[in-house]
Amino acid sequence: MIKIGITGGIGSGKTMVCSIFEQLGIPVFYADTVAKEIMITDPILREGIIAAFGVESYELSGKLNNKHIAQIVFNNKVELEKLNALVHPAVFSAFESWQQTIPAEVPYNLKEAALLFESGSYKMCDHSILVTAPKAVKIQRVMDRDGVTAEQVEARMDKQLSDEEKNKMADFLITNDESRSVILQVLELHHQFINLTK
Repeated sequence: MIKIGITGGIGSGKTMVCSIFEQLGIPVFYADTVAKEIMITDPILREGIIAAFGVESYELSGKLNNKHIAQIVFNNKVELEKLNALVHPAVFSAFESWQQTIPAEVPYNLKEAALLFESGSYKMCDHSILVTAPKAVKIQRVMDRDGVTAEQVEARMDKQLSDEEKNKMADFLITNDESRSVILQVLELHHQFINLTK
């Protein structure tokens, strides 16, 4: 079965693109959602996070104390790398386990990850897709969605590789700028991927 990585900067619309693939019967592994889950449910990962960032990393209810973690890692590259070194291998392992649950007749699957290239997880995939949109469009989408300022969106964007850098590593491109139908672009790629499996 072919494994396709899919990524895009904040506000690019990669989740919407993934939902179109899902409508076509293609399973999608949402790496960022899984990461949030296993930071709570994986006892080894929990121990590692507590050892690295203190017992305040978790609330009494067992939930992750996002505010505490964010304060430590947000503007500290070394601490962020420490967190990623704990979380990324656990997510890679979860992806491998998830693959085993997919029926053999499914031609390909998608791994959606905001940090597909930054984390190196694109190396676990056979091909990769980048979803892009103009910067101004992405900023406006995130402002509308999250109720944040343009400056706050740009601060989050600065933590990721630029579309130009990602484009050098991606095999396929979906442009989500409202000038071309995203559905038609997805259908085109869907047929290409099915042909690759024949």
